[in-house]
Amino acid sequence: MIDEEIAQVATALATAYERHQPIRPIVEDRPETDLEDAYGIQRALVAALMAKGAKLKGRKVGLTSAVMQRALSVNEPDFGCLLDTMFHPEGAEIAADQFIAPRIEPEVAFVLRRELAGPGVTMAEAIAAVEFVLPALEIIDSRIIDWQISLVDTVADNASSGGVVLGGCPRPLDRLDLRLLGCNVWRNGTLAATGAGGAVLGNPLNALVWLVNRLATFDEGIEAGAVVMPGSCTAATPVAAGDVVSASFAGLGQVTVRFEGRGP
Repeated sequence: MIDEEIAQVATALATAYERHQPIRPIVEDRPETDLEDAYGIQRALVAALMAKGAKLKGRKVGLTSAVMQRALSVNEPDFGCLLDTMFHPEGAEIAADQFIAPRIEPEVAFVLRRELAGPGVTMAEAIAAVEFVLPALEIIDSRIIDWQISLVDTVADNASSGGVVLGGCPRPLDRLDLRLLGCNVWRNGTLAATGAGGAVLGNPLNALVWLVNRLATFDEGIEAGAVVMPGSCTAATPVAAGDVVSASFAGLGQVTVRFEGRGP
């Protein structure tokens, strides 16, 4: 795609963010769009959002489960940006109508004590860069109608980012085995999903290592203090107005999000 086409798609996605109205799948209208184009669209989209005052606060990794990779016929994750406008206080009520078709994913969030930049970052270096971890919920959303996404669509759409809720109970890495860390998700008091940290590329730290080395191919790194969401421990849970969703992580604690409005 030429720069003008990339800008046009990024503008359409930025408008979808503002108006909460989805667009057709990108690959339907522009089947020639490839992964390089998709990341170019993502960069243009994020730049447009930041031009309106948003600030970069971290990164997210998506497509970390084998099931999702098979569904989109890919063999590696994708990544997106976390902006300050996406973060919501723990336990606060969030307006459901600011999203289009939200879903919840429980994750173990990393907070970095120092900058981390590749290439060639090892597991040991990634561990040394982590200040602490937090229980977290990611609200994923799609500006593509009815979640009819290909890899190109979700990458261009900032890896289907929506929102982030961080728990307030930090834990150091040396007190947790993230591979075996169990997680239960509750929606309106009913168990909605279960999983473990090992669902995230075998270990959420593998997602952090992958991310920083993948960012190096764009001459980018991750800043000190940044939040990194490495991917979901369970399948995503659809949510709507009136819902209350909590995730409990063994040894890490619980985090809850509430959506304003009446349920169905």
